[in-house]
Order: sequence, then C-alpha cells, then structure tokens
Amino acid sequence: MTESADQLASTTSDEPALADIDTETPAISRVYDYLLGGKHHYASDRAACQAMIDAVPETPLLAKANRAFVRRAVQYLVGEAGIKQIVDIGSGLPATGNVHEVAQEIDPTVCVVYVDKDPIVLAYGRALLSNNDNTTVITADLRDPDAIFEHPEVHRLIDTSEPFAVLLGGVMMHLEYEEDPFGVAARISARLPSGGYLMHCGCADPGDPRALELNRIFNESAMGSRCFAPVDEQLRFFDGLDLVAPGLVPANAWRPNPDFPDSDNPAQPMLIAGIGRKP
Repeated sequence: MTESADQLASTTSDEPALADIDTETPAISRVYDYLLGGKHHYASDRAACQAMIDAVPETPLLAKANRAFVRRAVQYLVGEAGIKQIVDIGSGLPATGNVHEVAQEIDPTVCVVYVDKDPIVLAYGRALLSNNDNTTVITADLRDPDAIFEHPEVHRLIDTSEPFAVLLGGVMMHLEYEEDPFGVAARISARLPSGGYLMHCGCADPGDPRALELNRIFNESAMGSRCFAPVDEQLRFFDGLDLVAPGLVPANAWRPNPDFPDSDNPAQPMLIAGIGRKP
C-alpha cells in the first residue's frame, strides 16, 4: 500500500472508519487488485495471491481476463444495447479502464453506481469520483440486494423503471450455498425492468484439476468454498433471462477482441462469462 489507513481516512468524511480494516485476512477486492498489478493491498493479500500463483501460474491472467470481459460487456451494453444506467456490484478497487470510464467514453450521460462492502473501496472511489456527477460509490453487500436498490444514492442516479444493467464481475462465486447465491441472483433479476441486463463473470471448474487446487486455496484464504462451481450450476444465475449470444462461455470467447489476446491459454476455460436480458 502506498497510503496508510489514516491517510485514506482523511480523503472523505462519511465513509466507514478505515482504521477498522482487517489487514490480517485477505480481502477479495485487494487480492483482485494485486493480481491486476495494483498497489492497494497488504501482506495477507499478497500471501494468498502467491499461493494461487504457485498452484496455477496463470492466476493473474484469469483476473485480467475478467477485467477485459467487463470492459467488453460495458461496451456492448452502452454501445449496442443502449443502456444508460449501470449498477456494478462487487466493483472492487479502482483500476485502469473503470466501468464509468468505458461507459462514459461512449455516452457521457451514462450513470454508474459502484457497490462494494469493503470500506477501502468507498474511500478510493469517493476520491476518484469527486468531480463526476453521473457516478457514485456506496458501501453495501451483495447478499442484501434490497438494501442496494433502496439506497438513496441508487435512487438518485438510477431510474429503476427504465432499463438498466447490473454487473456481477467475479463476485457471485464468493457466496456460500447457505448464503443462497441463486436466491440473490433471482432478487437482483426481479429488480430489473423489461429490457434490463444482468452480467455475470466467474471462475468455473471445467474438469481441470487445477481448478480444485485453486478452489482449496480460495477456501483456506476465507474467500469462499465454491469459487469454481460447475458451468451448469452458474447458468442458474440467468433464470428468467434471455442469454445474449454467444451465451455463458469462457470469458475470452465472449465477443473477443484484441483487448485480451491470449485466448489460447489453457487456463481460459476456468473463467466463464455471460449477459442475460430480461424479456
């Protein structure tokens, strides 16, 4: 980390106290940041990442493939589907090619709400977005969709009677079965009006034994025991929605472009992605 918790706490006035951040336990947002080459992480996050990389050297590639897919998904949603409102749940720490940057490059009027339960995301997000009236960040938990959609900032920027998109980039895989991931997805889909979209990207077990090893490390690092769920199981997140072609596929097979050229890497089937549209 280049900034201390005290320094971060001084950047805004209404976020949760950053002095309370647990630096001893790996955090999903910080682990992802490390794998993307970011700088907002602690020793516990780096140790978890190193264990993953030791088991599967392509692990950073999976994180980059996730990020590249999210960019392509936003380009499709805004550029082709005409979506002007986006709720990014489990957004993580700011990185190059943020959702609002991609979306607003196409259409400056697009409104974006970032959602994450990690208070450090709120601190960095507020600083980054201080001069952007069409974008905000809130602290809320994926497991409580009602609290997300009833948040005042969501009401301020998102007209839920009009089509909007919800992005779930690499976050559903961290929910345990007892946390009802399929019920969570259903409650999110229920909030979408006709013409709304749900994007999902997550790790999967394509029959590669390395997926089981990575899943073990994720579990031991307190990031979830079902991070590499079967593809068929993850299709349930799109119940009631029409999958946009080419469907739920390896992330780099979803409308590929030169944004991520290493499409033949053998690790690619361990990350799947898709977008569903509400009829």
